[in-house]
Amino acid sequence: MGDLFVVVSLRAKAGKEGTLRRDLKAIVDQSRKEEGNISYDLFIDRADPSRFVFIEHWASQEHQHKHHNEGPHIQFFHENGAQNVENTEFAYFLDRLE
Repeated sequence: MGDLFVVVSLRAKAGKEGTLRRDLKAIVDQSRKEEGNISYDLFIDRADPSRFVFIEHWASQEHQHKHHNEGPHIQFFHENGAQNVENTEFAYFLDRLE
């Protein structure tokens, strides 16, 4: 297996949309600098501003795993920003069909 694509949707708690948006945007630049990251983008749903969607492309599952479990900016978010997340609506880990 080679590249890994990740698509994750988070829903903000009511009234916490702005705070979560700020916190999620703060982790994008650091994530893009990580070894094995090919792209890392954050989107907001036009129809529902409480829904945030990450689309990530990693060189391998190992790189994504290290990012998610060891990245200091991700750990900081889990400890300080995750309380503004109502739920993770979905998380897909995808291989490209060629």
